[in-house]
Amino acid sequence: MLKENLEAVEKRVEEACARAGRKREDVTLIAVSKTKPVPALREIMDCGIVDFGENKVQEMCGKMEEITEPLHWHLIGHLQRNKVKYIVDKAYMIHSVDSLRLAQEIQKEAEKQDVTCQVLIEINIGGEESKDGIPGEEAIPLIREIAQLSRVQVKGLMTIAPPVPQPEDARGYFKEMRKLFEAVKAEQIPGVEMKELSMGMTGDFEVAIEEGATMVRVGTAIFGERQYAAQV
Repeated sequence: MLKENLEAVEKRVEEACARAGRKREDVTLIAVSKTKPVPALREIMDCGIVDFGENKVQEMCGKMEEITEPLHWHLIGHLQRNKVKYIVDKAYMIHSVDSLRLAQEIQKEAEKQDVTCQVLIEINIGGEESKDGIPGEEAIPLIREIAQLSRVQVKGLMTIAPPVPQPEDARGYFKEMRKLFEAVKAEQIPGVEMKELSMGMTGDFEVAIEEGATMVRVGTAIFGERQYAAQV
């Protein structure tokens, strides 16, 4: 079942790349495995997927204890400063940096553990009060400050588009993100490599690819609906 789901998603990724005149290898498919059990991840791993996305530090660390194969673990959820120490040497990339204070905490813990951490700056492209991330106009000033931190490498931007009735309705947000991405790149900030644009999820990833996403975060279309533990 999961293999068939993944094949269907892969076909959609390929077709979106073709429509945009892009190479398939220019887009990384991140299998969002939050709330999913390890056997489900292993089924997807057996299909050749090495990039997995998790929302919570504790869950990600737990899965990494069980799965020792070399994978790219992406922390895509909100990161609290008091949890940084648990993740800074484990995450392949942190997608949700949205403040200098968080970046400074990553720097502090990365120095202690003698590692360098790849991060994306989270943009709240829809200006939603309920979402984390910074307004687009704050991106360049924040990135300039974070670029001073030797152990924190800014690799690009991330966003979660607002919920919309149809995928096409998200296109404007993704266009805006691409413009911002190019604007930051044009600044040529020393130490900053604008390489990744992480945007697009199960409901809208094809539109995101057409508008320049280099990473898409797909969970439900691969694993099915999320399974949350029952509240006691």
